[in-house]
Parts: sequence; structure tokens; C-alpha cells
Amino acid sequence: MISHSLRLSLAAALLGATALSPALAADMPSSKAVPAAPMLTPWSPWMIRGRALAVVPQEEASLRLGGAPVVGGKVDISNSVVPELDITYFFTKNIAAELVLGVTPHNVKGAGSLAGARIGSAWLLPPTLMLQYHFTDLGPFKPYVGVGVNYTVFFNEKAKGGFTDFDLKDSFGVALQAGFDYMLDEHWGLNFDVKKIFLEPKVKVNNGLVSGKVKIDPWLIGAGVTYRF
Repeated sequence: MISHSLRLSLAAALLGATALSPALAADMPSSKAVPAAPMLTPWSPWMIRGRALAVVPQEEASLRLGGAPVVGGKVDISNSVVPELDITYFFTKNIAAELVLGVTPHNVKGAGSLAGARIGSAWLLPPTLMLQYHFTDLGPFKPYVGVGVNYTVFFNEKAKGGFTDFDLKDSFGVALQAGFDYMLDEHWGLNFDVKKIFLEPKVKVNNGLVSGKVKIDPWLIGAGVTYRF
């Protein structure tokens, strides 16, 4: 027969084993699979756009002939359609800087009291640096606004219509911008963009015989393709 003390020892051992079972089970590796951490798409700060750009000057002139004001003297500057490239870098999801690159050719002729006079032609290199705010809570539609500075370099100036010299002075200007991207997928999208540049270079014709300032103040209206890296 089992003694009373032996029975007590067996009961104590069974109670201890029962108490340890949950702790041992907690220490055992679980057979349930641990869900993998979600894959995060890396965010790239770079974007480029290629556009067809219409350059539409809003010209106005203040000219002098031999030091005397040319009453009613105006100029007419031709429109131009050119390709344009811009490069955008995002500092945050909303704040970006855009560098706009392109060249545009224009013809200049007289208007008003100078109507019929052919004055010259020139190419413009107007690199423009914009600081932009992008709105990001409208799905694939991503509008933006910007303000920046333009520095226009005039080159390949040619006098016409009997004039012997035509010179436009390189100038700084302020630029305003509004536009939008409509993203077709993660990388590709369509773009529409409008800029206004306030530009007033000095002009000299025939080594200063005719001189003054010309407000060009062009509208830059572009449409093209966006690629986000």
C-alpha cells in the first residue's frame, strides 16, 4: 500500500506540472506564421517634363531717337513655339524646385508710328528657376503653383530693314506659374503649365541711335509629358 506521505508527494508533483504547462507552452516556438512587414515603395525626389511651349510676348516699348522720345513708337515681337525641358527636385512631398530650359527665336518689327519697319531678330535663352507648392490630396490630379526668377540671355541678334546694329541687353525677371500633372501610373503623366515672365530689357539699334526699353512680358503656355523617377 502507498503510504500517506508518498501520496502527498505525488499530488504535489502533479500540481506543479499543471502549473508549469502554460509557461512551457509560452516558451515554445509558435507554429503560426508571423506576417511579413509591408514593402514600402521608395520615394524619389526627381521629376522631368518635356513640353511643347508657346511663347507669346505682351510687348510694349519706350524708345528714343537721337535722345528724343519716339512718339507712338511701338514694337511687335513674334510668337514662337519650341520644345522645352524642365527638371524638378522635391524637397518634401509638397515643396519643389524646378529648372526650366529652352531657347526661343523671335522677330522684332516696328508698330504704331514705326509700323512697317523691320528692326531685327534674336534668340532668347531664358533659364528660369521656380519654387513650387504641389497639392497632393487629389488623387492622380496634382496641381501646383510657383514663383521664381528668370535670367534671359539674348544671342544671335541680327539687324534688319536697313539697320546696321541690333542689341538687347541680358536681363533678370520675375516669373509666376500655375499648372498640373495628371498621373497615368506611378511614373508617367500628362502636364499642362502656364508661366508669366516680367521681362524688360534695354535695346539699342544702330549703336544707340535708337535706344530704350522693351517690355516683353511673355506668356509661356506648355503641354507635354511628365516622368517621375
